[in-house]
This record gives sequence, structure tokens and C-alpha cells, in this order.
Amino acid sequence: MAVPKGKVSKARRDKRRSSVWKLEAPGLVACPKCGALHLPHRMCQECGTYNGRTVKAVKSVVAK
Repeated sequence: MAVPKGKVSKARRDKRRSSVWKLEAPGLVACPKCGALHLPHRMCQECGTYNGRTVKAVKSVVAK
């Protein structure tokens, strides 16, 4: 049976594990009211609605 010859330090262990994970893009969903993309289970930043009701009054941006 294989037995480690010495203790693996936390730094060496963490360096080995650092390349395993990968940063993923967040999953975005379309707002049913305005169609803008937003994070799931969060208020839409464009129209201010969440779960079919208005949560926040959003001022419309006027392009100059």
C-alpha cells in the first residue's frame, strides 16, 4: 500500500488544486416583460420587475 513519505504543506496542496476549477459565465435569463437579460432570481435592472410584479420604479434613460 502506498504511504506518503512526508506531510504535504497547505501551500503545495493548494497549488495543486488551483488548476482544477474553471470560472464560468453566469447563467442569464430573459425578462418576460422587457426581454432584457438578467441574473435568475433577481430583479430586472431595466424595468424593475421581479416575479411578475413591479418592485422598483426605474427612470427611463433618454438618449441625447
